Amino acid sequence: MPLPSPKSTEPRPQTPYVVFQPKVHRGLRRGIAKIVSAVQPTLGPHSRVTAVQHAGERGLPDLFDNGAEIVRRILQIPDRDEDLGAMLVRDMMWRVQLQVGDGTAMAAMLYQAVYEGGVHYLSSDGHASRLRGGLDKGMRLIIDQLGQMTTRMEGKPQLARLAASICYDESLALLLGEIFEIIGEFGRVEIREGRGRRHEREYVEGMYWDSGLMSRWMATDQGRKRCDFENAAILITDLEFTDPRQLLPALAAAIDADLPALLIIANNLSDAVLSFLAANKKPDKFQAVAVRTPGFGDDQMMALQNLTVLTGGRSFLRVLDSSLEGITVADFGYARRVWADMSYFGVVGGKGDARGLREHLVHLRRQYAQTEDPVRKVKLRAQIGKLLGGSATLWIGGTTESEIKRGTAIAERTAQAMRGALADGVVPGGGAALLACHPALEQAQAAAEDPDERAAYRILARAVEAPMRAIIGNAGFDEYATTSLVRAAGQGYGLDVETGRVVDMAAAGIYDPAHVVKSAAYAAISGAALALTVDVVVHRRRPPLAEPPTAMLQKRL
Repeated sequence: MPLPSPKSTEPRPQTPYVVFQPKVHRGLRRGIAKIVSAVQPTLGPHSRVTAVQHAGERGLPDLFDNGAEIVRRILQIPDRDEDLGAMLVRDMMWRVQLQVGDGTAMAAMLYQAVYEGGVHYLSSDGHASRLRGGLDKGMRLIIDQLGQMTTRMEGKPQLARLAASICYDESLALLLGEIFEIIGEFGRVEIREGRGRRHEREYVEGMYWDSGLMSRWMATDQGRKRCDFENAAILITDLEFTDPRQLLPALAAAIDADLPALLIIANNLSDAVLSFLAANKKPDKFQAVAVRTPGFGDDQMMALQNLTVLTGGRSFLRVLDSSLEGITVADFGYARRVWADMSYFGVVGGKGDARGLREHLVHLRRQYAQTEDPVRKVKLRAQIGKLLGGSATLWIGGTTESEIKRGTAIAERTAQAMRGALADGVVPGGGAALLACHPALEQAQAAAEDPDERAAYRILARAVEAPMRAIIGNAGFDEYATTSLVRAAGQGYGLDVETGRVVDMAAAGIYDPAHVVKSAAYAAISGAALALTVDVVVHRRRPPLAEPPTAMLQKRL
């Protein structure tokens, strides 16, 4: 008769329990390693991809070469101790993605290297809190060193090389280099999925908003469903007009002043108002067309403010109980040309006060520089871009739908990183900038008197090699031997994996956006330093699934 198996001492996954050292470190290390192993292959121009199979689904998996997109799909690891470590590094990577759009795999490599080195030191009776203080000092030293290496880029050739260093697609890099040379740091670029095999770009003069004509009959060109007016007046409101008599004061003012066209911006026009405008349409004398007020909430107020500053008009707002009674031609905005189709409307050559526009731009730039909120930063940048008037649309082509979607994601990531590079400059790429911090860290280690601080500098001196080693390994070269050759060559040198030669990365045109490298270093080192202070983990009760996944899958089938 077989003996009964011993009862497991491990707590059930659904029950609460407490974990102490050294089990905490072991669990966190395993979880961090699993996340890093999933994203490490995506580093470098000779990167590989990670396949993600959705739980309970059949068919081909999704293929990703971006660290943030990979970890976004890793929701949970079965082992609860490992899951905590995995989620710590996952959260750090996603914050880097939101802030700068790139550098997530680099940040993951740094995070793991710092945590591994820290755990090794703490196992020898090091002090976690003092070590964290030393790591924070070392992180600031790295940021300062990166700042000293930063250079500015300008001109299409340099911008195209920068784009190629990010996206590893020459045709896409050439177009992005051209676009950002024309529109600049704040210019508006929309990246859309194309329908052909090749990438294409289109430039739009002036400013435009995502809001189109309220009715098809308003289009003067019925084939293109578009209208264009020269020297048009603009009525700027967020009002709703339900009775034609509400609009009569504005229409009368425009007609009496012999204005050729009036663009009405309003939240909504009733069917009665639309019918009234259609019945009184006189293309040879006066044209009145309407578009919806763009945006919602705060975004809508931003759009109205921009239109007012750009065209010199007055905004009629619901919050002020505005009406059109007593309106004069001085209350309209004016532009050299306005256009509208069923999806967008635009203003070219707004006739607002030039000094007022400059002051408004200075105010927006100041807000942009001071804010740390990535969502607000994107909105402010879009506002500045609209007011500066540079706009471009990039259509991403490909042979398959999945190729087009992947190319679109790469282009969006590259464009976001390039904006930061135009604002903050670039550093030598391929991990060379981080590796160049090695001598400064060694000097700081030699000068430090506190043993925990010395250990922190020693850990960071090893950690800054991790991204370059991963890029070299992904390209099929010996990681440690090649890194030694690079270090012997001097600061700013790295491996050009296309030629297999150790080169001056800046001279070879291989760059990384400075803000990406700085953000990755800051988030990874500070995050790992905080994780090293975790001594006890309390797992709360995890409620069981209402039914097993197999049962749910059978129901779906």
